[in-house]
Amino acid sequence: MSDLPVLPVTFRPGRTRAVLLTAGATIFVVITVIALLLENLGPGERLSFIFTGALMFGVLALLARVKVVADDAGVTVVNIAGRRRLAWAEILRVNLRPGDPWVFLDLSDGTSLPALGIQPGIAKERAIADARALRALVEARTTRDLP
Repeated sequence: MSDLPVLPVTFRPGRTRAVLLTAGATIFVVITVIALLLENLGPGERLSFIFTGALMFGVLALLARVKVVADDAGVTVVNIAGRRRLAWAEILRVNLRPGDPWVFLDLSDGTSLPALGIQPGIAKERAIADARALRALVEARTTRDLP
């Protein structure tokens, strides 16, 4: 079990996050500069341009916030619009099948929870390694917790 990650550990798509935040900041700056340089725009129109750029940045920042945090007590899955805390015993299986956009956690209540913090988009090898690490943690923690 020495190959298990030290807890707490956070899994997140680093490259995807960097791309999303860089794109969001660039879009915001470009739209703001355009709003300030266009002479025919009134103050309300300029403000609406800037608000639109900020809104676009906000959406991309929401997409970039995804992560999976494992600690001694369990796993916290932070997806685009929500956060869910799971005890180790609630997670039956960690799945990342070929073609899956992200990891899915099979839960003891019969449902499946997408964990967008581990996704093979830009860094496939990293996502596979993260999924294996999370799977090993789940197996070690649920085996340890059995009576």
